[in-house]
Amino acid sequence: MPSAIEAIYIILIAGELTIGIWGNGFIVLVNCIDWLKRRDISLIDIILISLAISRICLLCVISLDGFFMLLFPGTYGNSVLVSIVNVVWTFANNSSLWFTSCLSIFYLLKIANISHPFFFWLKLKINKVMLAILLGSFLISLIISVPKNDDMWYHLFKVSHEENITWEFKVSKIPGTFKQLTLNLGGRVPFILCLISFFLLLFSLVRHTKQIQLHATGFRDPSTEAHMRAIKAVIIFLLLLIVYYPVFLVMTSSALIPQGKLVLMIGDIVTVIFPSSHSFILIMGNSKLREAFLKMLRFVKGFLRRRKPFVP
Repeated sequence: MPSAIEAIYIILIAGELTIGIWGNGFIVLVNCIDWLKRRDISLIDIILISLAISRICLLCVISLDGFFMLLFPGTYGNSVLVSIVNVVWTFANNSSLWFTSCLSIFYLLKIANISHPFFFWLKLKINKVMLAILLGSFLISLIISVPKNDDMWYHLFKVSHEENITWEFKVSKIPGTFKQLTLNLGGRVPFILCLISFFLLLFSLVRHTKQIQLHATGFRDPSTEAHMRAIKAVIIFLLLLIVYYPVFLVMTSSALIPQGKLVLMIGDIVTVIFPSSHSFILIMGNSKLREAFLKMLRFVKGFLRRRKPFVP
């Protein structure tokens, strides 16, 4: 029988999981349907589909880890299933972060105007450059998630059999925890790339605004609006990541923290917010997805209105 805290945890995780999978699944579905209709797919659609799929995997693996912790507390942390979950979690987490940085780089190359030969070359080759970055992001995430030699990590932290059993059990968790922390520290690189994209977009906007002021038009042109939308999108991602990433690292080391189960439960609830909420931010920031989303809402509203019983 789950406790009150565990019941609240299950309800919150189930709700966040439903919202997150629905939002990310909507992104995949709309873009795939558009792909089948037009027999062609744009670069931004490829990035969004890749990002949404990685987010769905991340949501599922976080929820699976939490439910497994509650249902099988006796074997949690020592089973093969948990090891598999950790590998998939590492891959989904890193691919989600890298694909989001790809989106920020795409905004930068597509919108910003920076008078540098290398940047101009990147803009001309944007399709090939972004596809190469996407493929590289996938490969980096895959390489990071490949399990290392456990024996090597174990011998580095091995303890004698004469020591207290409880202490030995805790120390035995150190190799896997330390390895997991080391692997997930790679998430700082996508964050830095997004930060660089933000500052370059801001620099491009300031430069463009000065040029507009010289012409004294008094109105914001489409380029200014595009800059503002891209900067807002990157800022929101950076703010979400600032909350998500420290909590994620604390969760990774929860095996070494007192009340680690409670820490893991709170961490699960907080970390799921990032991939769940960001999907709707992406939907509202994309004209095609926003139009499809509003059309679906109108359909649901009309359907519910027709189903409402008539009261004379």
